[in-house]
Amino acid sequence: MTTSNYASEHETDEGRVFTVTGGDWDTIVSGTDPINDERIVVNMGPQHPSTHGVLRLILELEGETVREARSVVGYLHTGIEKNLEYRNWVQGSTFVTRMDYLAPIFNETAYALAVEKLLGITDDITERATTIRVLMMELNRISSHLVWLATTGMELGAISIMLYGFREREYILDIFETITGLRMNHAYVRPGGVAQDVPDDAVRKIREFLKMMPKKLKEYEDLLSGQPIWTERTKNVAVLDVTGCVALGITGPVLRSAGLAWDLRKTMPYCGYETYEFDVPTHPDGDVWGRYQVRLAEIRESMKLVEQALDRLRPGPVMVADRKIAWPAQLAIGVDGMGNSLEHVAKIMGQSMESLIHHFKLVTEGFRVPPGQVYVAIEAPRGELGVHAVSDGGTRPYRVHYREPSFVNLQALPAMAEGGLIADVIAGGASLDPVMGGCDR
Repeated sequence: MTTSNYASEHETDEGRVFTVTGGDWDTIVSGTDPINDERIVVNMGPQHPSTHGVLRLILELEGETVREARSVVGYLHTGIEKNLEYRNWVQGSTFVTRMDYLAPIFNETAYALAVEKLLGITDDITERATTIRVLMMELNRISSHLVWLATTGMELGAISIMLYGFREREYILDIFETITGLRMNHAYVRPGGVAQDVPDDAVRKIREFLKMMPKKLKEYEDLLSGQPIWTERTKNVAVLDVTGCVALGITGPVLRSAGLAWDLRKTMPYCGYETYEFDVPTHPDGDVWGRYQVRLAEIRESMKLVEQALDRLRPGPVMVADRKIAWPAQLAIGVDGMGNSLEHVAKIMGQSMESLIHHFKLVTEGFRVPPGQVYVAIEAPRGELGVHAVSDGGTRPYRVHYREPSFVNLQALPAMAEGGLIADVIAGGASLDPVMGGCDR
């Protein structure tokens, strides 16, 4: 009998028969004796919220102790990377934003940076567009960490923090909607710049958020940090030291919670991060508690970055000047909050034949990208998010592959879980903050 990730295969009189069993489930079960063996094999998931929806874990248990843990992924596979090969380079932004749906701005920015590197226009991106990218990414980092705090609290029994975390996240989503027209899956960061400028109303909302948020963070800590059940469920639980993190390729808050201050914004800067002042929080213990502390500290550092980005917002264009790449007129959201403004439509349809022709070519064909391949990596909320983009000189990507931190970081789950209690599998898995839309892109 041979096995694959999703099906076991065996021969019968009718030929090959595939049984959808989740990897080598049949092999595991056949190796146990349910009467005389103290080991049992159980499925944990796919189940929301404990295994983050569509992550399936196969656990071999001895009593309540986990002897072996295996992850089964693929239940949410969307084929986004393959779909990119059938769309032009600009349309790709609409696809990649849906991978890690809690960090869409990061998906878009990494993709845009890769396309711009292929085009050779990295240094041509305007100062305002770059500043807006930093502003949006750091707001997105805060909202992503708030979802982690809310869902992890719920999974460990702290239901109140679920309400608190989503309450503040809603404020950020309102800001995103004001700027991009959408709460999620924005397709806002595009090759050459951003789709439209940041309105004054959004700047006001962001400053209100920065004024309000420190008090909310204090509420979170008052609710959790001194709570004995929370500390019991997180301290010295799902420990993974720095050696294990490096060996498994783990990045992001999980790596920094083990003591290594590796953050691409500092070590391999992009988007001008080297000109901003911020710290890289770390924690020495490498447990769930450490990951909680690091993420709270990162929210505070992101607030510093957002404030600096606001102070740097100088008037100017938000798209490159090259008319072969840039949109023919400045995009703006209509008064109904949807679609393009009447001024933008009038510019394209009524005032400039050149703009109309150019707009038609961009929409139907797109621009050509010189042949070559690049790898660009940024620091997303879950770790290193890398884009390997290949062009054959056409108007569509030849190949795009994402180095997704959720997928890589899930390797750590067996190392964290094996030898521990079954209840701690939930805490350890949650502390990795996996988003299966990114894992199964």
